[in-house]
Amino acid sequence: MNGWLRALALLGAVWLCLGLRRPGGPPHVHCYSAGELQDAEAPAHLLSRRLRWDRYVPVQLVPQLERLQQEPRQRRQRRHHEHACPTLQLHAGLRSEPNERSISPWRYRIDEDENRYPRKLAFAECLCRGCVDVKTGRETTSLNSVAIHQTMMVLRRQPCPRPAGAGLFTFAVDYIKVPVGCTCVLPRTWR
Repeated sequence: MNGWLRALALLGAVWLCLGLRRPGGPPHVHCYSAGELQDAEAPAHLLSRRLRWDRYVPVQLVPQLERLQQEPRQRRQRRHHEHACPTLQLHAGLRSEPNERSISPWRYRIDEDENRYPRKLAFAECLCRGCVDVKTGRETTSLNSVAIHQTMMVLRRQPCPRPAGAGLFTFAVDYIKVPVGCTCVLPRTWR
């Protein structure tokens, strides 16, 4: 009998704590007008030191990719041909980036979402369906290239609940999978 009383007391304490945590309804949602949000960025107080997006490679690469987009048209056209699976160049390997030296090479593109903070992220795209054979330097289909994903926390801009008024926004935490590179794997139908 004594055990039952303790269990009831514990349940009562839990119920009381839950009631204190949510006094009379949903948690307070802070709403922002479009004027308070500059360049579709999140408000400064939401971007605390702990939430340092600049530590993430998908954020760090964006300025570099934007500079590459500003290159003269002729050089950009040469780079456009790099969307196909490249032939491995062993002599240039030490000076190139990991995504160019990989036997599952990839390139980066900027993914932009105006309702997400950070708004721009670098997404990796595999250049080969197969992988590059290190002996021949050419693509082989004995292995498959697949993207490697990193889970990243972002803030999503969304309309405020109805009572707050039209045209106002709030932010919610979301987790997305960002492709950060590519690797080689055995095909699913490998024998």
